[in-house]
Amino acid sequence: MKALFFTAALAAALPVQAEQFSVNIPELQNEAKGVIKELATTLGSELKAAKKEGGAIAAINVCNTKAEGLTKSVNDNSEWHVERTSLKLRNPQNAPDQWEKAILEQFESKAKQGANLKTLGFSQVVVDEEGRKVFRMMKAIPVADQCLACHGSKIKPEIAEQLQTLYPEDKATGFSTGDLRGAFSLKKYL
Repeated sequence: MKALFFTAALAAALPVQAEQFSVNIPELQNEAKGVIKELATTLGSELKAAKKEGGAIAAINVCNTKAEGLTKSVNDNSEWHVERTSLKLRNPQNAPDQWEKAILEQFESKAKQGANLKTLGFSQVVVDEEGRKVFRMMKAIPVADQCLACHGSKIKPEIAEQLQTLYPEDKATGFSTGDLRGAFSLKKYL
């Protein structure tokens, strides 16, 4: 699946200084996609197994108790830092930074224009606050049918109760299939 990566107009709007560097962007994008695939596969397998064993509430518990550890494990086994973020958060700890928020807003705009979220991404080399060169990339996460039990607009009362218990500040509901759920966000220092 070939991803659509955009740069021109967005780069000027970002608050972080972007510069041209001699790096192999397609190679970094491919590495990042591998990290995303590893996290998505690992987390997805855990969620499917939990849902099969104990339903949607068991899957919610996996998100609450295992997602952070699974993400940390992927990060520890690579030169990358990957996380998930969104404009509509379930867990406030996953709040986007300024750069991520700008990209998510662009993703949302492109989604409204009919972009295919399965292939939508953005990457850029920036200089961080400490003067380090960082390759940053985000890949959109579309809402799939299986996400609606916990992220849709018709959530069963027992699931809504569990979400309220675990995530009292939850804003990650009301989605429909194909909506922008959020994005994978990756960093690699160069």
